Amino acid sequence: MQREDVAQYSLPDAPGVYFFRERPSDASDGVILYIGKAASLRDRVRSYFAHDLAETRSTAIATMVTRANHLTWEQTDSVLEALILEANLIKKHQPPYNSDEKDNKSFNYLVLTREKFPRVLVVRGRELFQKWRDEDIGKLFGPYPQGGALKEALKLVRKIFPYRDSCTPCEPDSSTQCKPCFNAQLGLCPGVCAGAMDAVGYKEVIRNITELFSGRMRSLRQRLEREMKRAAREEEFERATVLRRQVAALTHIRDVSLIKDESRYAGGGSIRIEAYDVAHTSGTETVGVMTVVSGGEAQKDAYRKFKIQTATNNDVAALTEVLERRFAHPEWNLPRLIVIDGSTAQMRAARRVLEKAGVQIPLIGVVKDEHHRPERFIGDEHLVRAHEKDILLANAEAHRFAITWHRARRARF
Repeated sequence: MQREDVAQYSLPDAPGVYFFRERPSDASDGVILYIGKAASLRDRVRSYFAHDLAETRSTAIATMVTRANHLTWEQTDSVLEALILEANLIKKHQPPYNSDEKDNKSFNYLVLTREKFPRVLVVRGRELFQKWRDEDIGKLFGPYPQGGALKEALKLVRKIFPYRDSCTPCEPDSSTQCKPCFNAQLGLCPGVCAGAMDAVGYKEVIRNITELFSGRMRSLRQRLEREMKRAAREEEFERATVLRRQVAALTHIRDVSLIKDESRYAGGGSIRIEAYDVAHTSGTETVGVMTVVSGGEAQKDAYRKFKIQTATNNDVAALTEVLERRFAHPEWNLPRLIVIDGSTAQMRAARRVLEKAGVQIPLIGVVKDEHHRPERFIGDEHLVRAHEKDILLANAEAHRFAITWHRARRARF
């Protein structure tokens, strides 16, 4: 398959799962060669046509792309759903190039143990196949090609449905005092170690996690909504509040952290890059802007302007306000990379905003010399090498856009 062949497909800039296929001359969908997940189906598929694909991925994947002659996809509501769907489909179809790219024994699996209070664990395939007994496994999900993404997914899931992974459950007749484990103190374990939740309540937690990783997120949300309304009717207000929080979290998953490896694999391919800059004159008419670059082209319809409301003659505070207001818009497509005009102080401020927003997006800082020319970068060197032209374009556009708008506002007075 060639890049021009992909142009015929209207791939969305949305999460989902894609299928590279080898289709015969008839109208059938053909054989599935490879299944992958994406935060942006459009950007991810484009990345397979980078000139250095064999070096950034593998010769097997480069061969697969050459062999494929058809492409299909399934859009999802979030990257978390795409990750779960990818694993379930790989298990169902067992595409040859998913196995060829990586030894099955080095894949990761999600194990729910067969215990009164099941543990939720990530287990490497070689350990699972060699050391685990079938009778010790309650539920098994996977394989997951990227163990890092699975672990990031569990961080999200655990905040919604706290579970046990290693602590010892408290028995009612225990002669020793039961104490909450460290995760229970952080709200990541329901407190089975301290007797805060019994086996019946914990069974519901495991049911929710099972339904989620079985790919039934929509039905899970609907069931939790019904339970929330029933709890409210029966005046179980504390339970209703917990259920409302769970439904809201499942509905508004901020899961860019699940695709941080995707930027690394792009290898010069197309990813959405957002750049930010601030402009003012001695603290007056302070403005901030966001610009967007993808595939070497400025996406001007995605540019945004921010009239600074709280900060005056403080670039770091102004940047903080811009980023906080930007991440208050979940309906805007999330970037794969953020470019900041500035040095250490600006980068620290940006990281704080991202942490508060609950997202993990790589940051690149562009440090300028006394003539406002790029002098050096701060951040992941691999990402800089892979996307340097787009980073510089986005940064230059942010500076131009901010200065132009600032001058236009000053000219009004």
